[in-house]
Amino acid sequence: MVERQLRRRGIEDERVLAAMAEVPRELFVPEDQRRQAYRDGALRIGEGQTISQPWIVACMAQLLELSGHERVLEVGTGSGYAAAVLSRLAREVVTIERYPALAETARAALGQLGYGNVEVRVGDGTRGAPDRAPFGGISVTATALDDPPPALVDQLAPGAALVCPVKRGGRELLIRFRDGETEAVAPVRFVPLVSDEED
Repeated sequence: MVERQLRRRGIEDERVLAAMAEVPRELFVPEDQRRQAYRDGALRIGEGQTISQPWIVACMAQLLELSGHERVLEVGTGSGYAAAVLSRLAREVVTIERYPALAETARAALGQLGYGNVEVRVGDGTRGAPDRAPFGGISVTATALDDPPPALVDQLAPGAALVCPVKRGGRELLIRFRDGETEAVAPVRFVPLVSDEED
């Protein structure tokens, strides 16, 4: 996976590549899909959610440019796989999942595998985690409309990056936001980002 899918497609951060090689992706997917765990595509994990393809997980982690000392926020825990990868790259990860069943499965997998620096919360990820802010990086694994939620931008530490897929004019793009600058990275497809206010 690291050589065929990641290096070849522009993942150059050696810490990210090492984390991707270390975290056992097959243990974060449903048992009946484990043989497909490393294929270059997303897999369904229940509740209408997916685990992103390996390249997307690595790309989003690389865009955060983590040094290892940061507290990172992830919005959309899903299977817990991306949080596990981030846990190898940052001091601490706070991850928020709106579906309690997914959060519980992710919490169990992370605990079983010894990723003790990840805190899994259930709630509305668009509100972030103000009690743990500021964050040295924020990763959003669902598509926001037009712009990332303002609460997340407010919880970024100076100089830190927020990586989020955004839908604008019918196109979904992965965008990095940092210090008021925006950088479009690649066309992507994610599930929509939902807040409790829209329910």
